[in-house]
Amino acid sequence: MEEKKKCLYCGEPIYGRVDKKFCCDSCRNSYNYERTHKQTNLVRNINAILARNYAILQELNASGKTFITQRQLADKNFDFRYFTHLYKTKTGSVYYIVYDQAYLPKEGSSDTYLLVKFEER
Repeated sequence: MEEKKKCLYCGEPIYGRVDKKFCCDSCRNSYNYERTHKQTNLVRNINAILARNYAILQELNASGKTFITQRQLADKNFDFRYFTHLYKTKTGSVYYIVYDQAYLPKEGSSDTYLLVKFEER
């Protein structure tokens, strides 16, 4: 006797086409929602942090180039763990970039940063 295929979500027997994976649309929707929900939330949360970091850098760097303290960034809840990419200069300096806003730890100072509007060449 042939064993019936079971729904990937609820385990009920599946009737109909041989390539069906779910017994109904509700199970298919629930399965896909649960599968992608955690990933979607992770991306959404990281994008929110990047957007906040970008807004902070834009606000503090209205002139396009300025010096700022780590405390000023921390007071605005800037999250130093999140940036979009890095840029390393020929001299070895590393700019941390959030879209087109960049910050560079000032040499010889542990709490001062140079903020610049970054334009890739």
